[in-house]
Amino acid sequence: MKIGSTIYLDHQATTPIDARVLAAMTPYYSESFGNPHSSDHTLGWETSRAVDDAAARIARLIGADADEIVFTSGATEANNLALLGLGRRAVAVDRRRILLGAAEHKCVLAAGRALEDHYGFEVEHLPVDAEGFVEASTLEKSLGDDVLLVSIMAVNNEIGTIQDIKKLSGITKNHGAVFHCDAAQAPVAIDLRNFAEYVDILSLSAHKMHGPKGIGAVYIARELQDRIEPLIYGGGQQNGLRSGTVPVPLCVGMSVAADIFADAAAADQRKELRRKRDRFVDELNDLAWAIRVNGPKGPARHPGNANIGFTGFAAHNILAALQPHVAAATGSACTSGIPEPSHVLKAIGLNSDEAESSIRFSLGFATTDDDIDEAVDRVKEALEKLSKAELMQSA
Repeated sequence: MKIGSTIYLDHQATTPIDARVLAAMTPYYSESFGNPHSSDHTLGWETSRAVDDAAARIARLIGADADEIVFTSGATEANNLALLGLGRRAVAVDRRRILLGAAEHKCVLAAGRALEDHYGFEVEHLPVDAEGFVEASTLEKSLGDDVLLVSIMAVNNEIGTIQDIKKLSGITKNHGAVFHCDAAQAPVAIDLRNFAEYVDILSLSAHKMHGPKGIGAVYIARELQDRIEPLIYGGGQQNGLRSGTVPVPLCVGMSVAADIFADAAAADQRKELRRKRDRFVDELNDLAWAIRVNGPKGPARHPGNANIGFTGFAAHNILAALQPHVAAATGSACTSGIPEPSHVLKAIGLNSDEAESSIRFSLGFATTDDDIDEAVDRVKEALEKLSKAELMQSA
C-alpha cells in the first residue's frame, strides 16, 4: 500500500486502521458517548453493554471468556500488568525466579529488570537459537519449583519467529509456574483460537491488528486473577484489576479488529501475505548485492516479516536513501533512537556489524505486487547510490 508517494513496509510497527473498525467506533464518539460505568441511566447502560460485547469478541479470538479480558492502554501496559502484577503480589512466596525469552520485547525485559531491582526476584534470560526459537530442552533445564513465571512471546516483532507456545507452556505448567505470552504480533501471523487453553496470561495490542492506537487487552485466566496486583488504583473497574473509565470507542474498535482475525478468511489472507513476502525476498536476492535473511527459514515465521541484512552497508544509510519512497525500520519502533544494535539480532548470534546492516521490512495485507516491485527498485537505487559514494570517498 502507498501513503502518498511512500510505500508502507512497516506493518509490524503499526497497521492501518481497517475501515470496518473505524465505522464501528464512530457512533461512540458522538451519540453513544455515555460513561460505561454510569449505572443509573440508559446512556451508561448502553455503553456498558458495548464494552461487555467488545470483551466477549476479543475473548473469542483466543478462546477465552469475557470476564477474563482486561482492557489496557496497549500491549506495553498489558505486559507490565502481567509481570509486575504477578510479581508484586508474590513477594512473600518461595518461587523467586522468573524466566524471560532473550528476544522478548523491550517492555517485557524492562519489567523483568524492575522485578529484579525493586522486588528481589532472580530474572534469567532463556537463550534462543540462530532462528530465534526457545528450545524446549533449554526451558526444561531452566525450570524448577522455584520458578514463578515464564514469559515467551508468540511471534517476534523483529525477525518474525513463531514459537511453539503449546509445547513451551505445557512444559512450564508441569513445573507449576505461570506462563505469560506477549501475543501483540500474533493475530496477523497465526490462528489464536485455542490459545487460552495453553497460556495463563496473554497480551494483545489493537494497532498491531488493524485496530486503533491507545488500546490493548490482557487475558488473565479467571483462577489467576486474585494473584495479580493492579498497577492502577481507583474506582475498581474491570474486576479491580485496572481502574479508570474504559475508552468505549477504542474497545469497540479493537473488538471489530479481533472479529476480522477470528474469521476463517484470515487464513487465506495470511497465505497470500506469505506469497508476497517471498516474492519480495526473491527479488532482493536477484540484486547484485549480497543479502542475508535473519530469522527462521521455514513456515514458523510471521508471513509478512522480512528482516534483511545488507552485507557491507549500514541500515540507517539505506533507510535514509530510501526516503520518502519506502517506509521500513531497523527494528522495533519502541526502541527508536537507541544507538545500539538490536538485542534480538544479537541474541540470535549476529555481531554488531551484521545487526547494524539489517532492516525489518514488514508487508501487509494491502501490499501489492506493484508495491513490491517498486520497493525493490528503490532499494536497488539506494544501494547503487551508496556504493558510488563509498567509491568516491576511497578514490
